[in-house]
Amino acid sequence: MPSPSQVPSARPAAPGDRFEQPTLDGMLADPLQLDLRHTTFVVLDLETTGGAPDGAGITEIGAVKVRGGEELGSFGTLINPGVPIPPFITVLTGITTAMTVEAPPIEAVLPSLLEFLSGAVLVAHNAPYDTGFLKAACAAHGYRWPNPRIVDTVALARRVLLRDEVPNNKLGTLAAYFRVGDQPNHRAMADARATVGVLHALIARLGGHRVHTLGDTIEFVKAVAPVQRAKKHLAENLPHAPGVYLFRAADDRPLYVGTSNDIATRVRSYFTAAERRARIKEMLGAAVRVDAVECAHALEAQVRELRLIAAHAPPYNRRSKHPERVQWLKLTAEAFPRLSVVRQLTADGASYLGPFAGRAAAQAAVDAIHEALPLRQCTPKLSPRKASPACALAELGKCPAPCQLAISVEEYDVQAAAPLRAAFDGDPDAVVDPLLARIRKLSDAQRYEDAAAVRDRLAAFLRAAVRMQRLSSLTSIEELIAARRTERNAWEIAIVRRGRLAAAATAEPGVHPRRTLDVLRPTAETVLAAPGPTPAATPEETERILDWLERPETRLVEATSGWASPARGAARWKMLLQASRA
Repeated sequence: MPSPSQVPSARPAAPGDRFEQPTLDGMLADPLQLDLRHTTFVVLDLETTGGAPDGAGITEIGAVKVRGGEELGSFGTLINPGVPIPPFITVLTGITTAMTVEAPPIEAVLPSLLEFLSGAVLVAHNAPYDTGFLKAACAAHGYRWPNPRIVDTVALARRVLLRDEVPNNKLGTLAAYFRVGDQPNHRAMADARATVGVLHALIARLGGHRVHTLGDTIEFVKAVAPVQRAKKHLAENLPHAPGVYLFRAADDRPLYVGTSNDIATRVRSYFTAAERRARIKEMLGAAVRVDAVECAHALEAQVRELRLIAAHAPPYNRRSKHPERVQWLKLTAEAFPRLSVVRQLTADGASYLGPFAGRAAAQAAVDAIHEALPLRQCTPKLSPRKASPACALAELGKCPAPCQLAISVEEYDVQAAAPLRAAFDGDPDAVVDPLLARIRKLSDAQRYEDAAAVRDRLAAFLRAAVRMQRLSSLTSIEELIAARRTERNAWEIAIVRRGRLAAAATAEPGVHPRRTLDVLRPTAETVLAAPGPTPAATPEETERILDWLERPETRLVEATSGWASPARGAARWKMLLQASRA
């Protein structure tokens, strides 16, 4: 029969032992948010043959389960590596080939070890070495690696201890420095117990760094900039709720505005190694506090973020800062209409296309239209009864010459203005078909660069037409009410008026959504009609609302008019747009 030292051993649980994680209000607590004294650790050490991790080579396992400074159990066994143990390993550890002959192989021990590790945080000194062997063994013998959270006492010591305290971070050095009762001797169980003592001593040091939870400990070990460590307290006392957060400077200026479904968790991430943006670290240096604005649900948070960014133009936000800078394409309302690039929509009877992000995109769409339709390109206002001097385009035959009265107002409208208005509001084929024919002709002539230029101009026009028609479908509705059921059976409710979010609320589980809506509706913002497809909100806000409405789980509750897009609208050319991007 094998000796007791050759079989897995675990101390039986005492009557007071509890291996499960602590709970809060009857629910399992988030392990990352648990205080370290409530966290269950399994401190592990392996002895090996000294080779590379390949699924074998482990000669001994020692593991100790602890929580709150108390030992909950232990697991220890010799392992038959299946190969002779090298002499230098025997000299180092004292483990001989003869000692492991009758020991179980690693595949016989893995199920018990993985069960012992279940639900706990794995701790090891130089953890990548030990976990590398265990992962390889699991892969070699068909076991799933549980991927536990890991704390490496070597990395933790590097962060906690000063260079003049210890000459190195070897286990023996740290155990001697902290006067640990169990000194390491290159045997798995002894080294595991020594690591337990080192772990407890390092945890005692963490309090001075404001590190009290497992999540804080894992992030503390990572490479975090000094400014992130110094300003970490700004993330304290924030709500775990959807909303907007504002980093503010000493003079109360908003430096950065963001949004999240969980404000507290998102703001904490700015003070971890995951945040690597140089400008954000610069922003943290100037920030003195973080304000939180709780919202009913994620849509309201996104909308509030856009409005706050537009109102304050925070220096460290890059997007959505200047919604007033969008460009529009205007087909003037006159006898012989022409195109003009403008910044604002007015109630002047003109037709508009947009919005465009910049002047270059707007000009590309202008060039596409001029290539497809016989629209005049001159800027003077022309009289339908009195001729005026012709330009070079008229002399070259590239303009119907309304300036010379070569075309009547009615003919000009039929040939140029009316098809363009239809392309803006509905069917864009009057622009698309001539340009596609032009692209084919250039491609057949192997003038591929010229064909690509026409393609890009067509894409600029189509993107704007698709965007405007999509926006107009919602902004034309005086009021639309929608609701979305969440995973916890609450209902997110949104009142949208002319494409602007007028009110938002959440009906909690057990509360009828209609009751919440009846309370919400009288408090909703009054939104007046105005010209253009996005009169009451920025294009970005209306597009965020559209994205939320178009989700499959969103339900339409009420609408003052139908929500629809043109049957032969620009959206049917989306495949062409995708191909142009590719």
